[in-house]
Amino acid sequence: MGMDKLQAMEVFVRVVETGGISRAADSLRLPKATTTTLIQKLEASLGVKLLNRTTRRVSVTPDGAAYYERCVAILAQVRESEESLTQQHATPRGRLRVDVPTLMARSVFVPALPLFFARYPDIELALACSERRADLIEEGIDCAIWSGELVESSLVARRVGFLYFATCAAPSYIATHGQPGHPDDLAQHRCINHFSPRTGKISEWVFSKNGTRIQTSLRGHIALDDENSYVAAAEAGLGIARIPAFVLKEAMERGSLDLVLGDWFPEPSPLYVVYPQNRHLSSKIRVFVDWIAELLGEHDGIQLRSTLRQGGSPPPQRR
Repeated sequence: MGMDKLQAMEVFVRVVETGGISRAADSLRLPKATTTTLIQKLEASLGVKLLNRTTRRVSVTPDGAAYYERCVAILAQVRESEESLTQQHATPRGRLRVDVPTLMARSVFVPALPLFFARYPDIELALACSERRADLIEEGIDCAIWSGELVESSLVARRVGFLYFATCAAPSYIATHGQPGHPDDLAQHRCINHFSPRTGKISEWVFSKNGTRIQTSLRGHIALDDENSYVAAAEAGLGIARIPAFVLKEAMERGSLDLVLGDWFPEPSPLYVVYPQNRHLSSKIRVFVDWIAELLGEHDGIQLRSTLRQGGSPPPQRR
């Protein structure tokens, strides 16, 4: 089928990704009949069934799923070869789907995007903000920023920094309940817990100071899984909370939160950019991952915890 074969592969990939022949035809601006014919020819030339068609939906067969992986890799290599021959790689283009944690998106990532678009005007970004770890391949996500330890082996992971946390409370809470002087005092305080949207499990509180580590579970009267609501709960004076240092710095400048337990810091969490292996050939992903690494590498709230000392309110008095 010559050149037709590549077009057929592209159509097949789009059908799998969109879940339908009509949707694939629309997104490729092809007549539906052409799309159907290309898929039929592809199946005939391979001698296997790639898709199961029902009236409502098209699903991929096991053979189709394996062939899809190969097609994605082959098409990426073809694009890469073309880009390296033309000057296309100087201006990466196309749509990128990216997942970023909510607070990082708001405070670090989105404010820096004008600089990204100034550098790469032809990239179109679809940005999702959440705390969950999505299935990148299944959901068609090109790359994501994750914090915490990684166990996934099918993804390429690049460490781009650490997420530092700090313990804090609203001035209204401190006025009523006073301040803890040591992590052990937290048992007598109201604490705001965080639970995993994936497992529902409440996160442990871990503190370290000069090599001493304290790990504890604290009873709380409220637990939240959404980062924005968690910060709002702390600002509302519901209790003592742990939030990323860069968020606390902004809140201290506004006067809505104060640092507590300033000499005991929660353990930092490694930050990674992750992406599927078959995506690393794409120049738009490469420039995007490099840009994230550069952005986070220069961001004081991601790289340093000492900046909290320059917040809006003075550090709390130690007892």
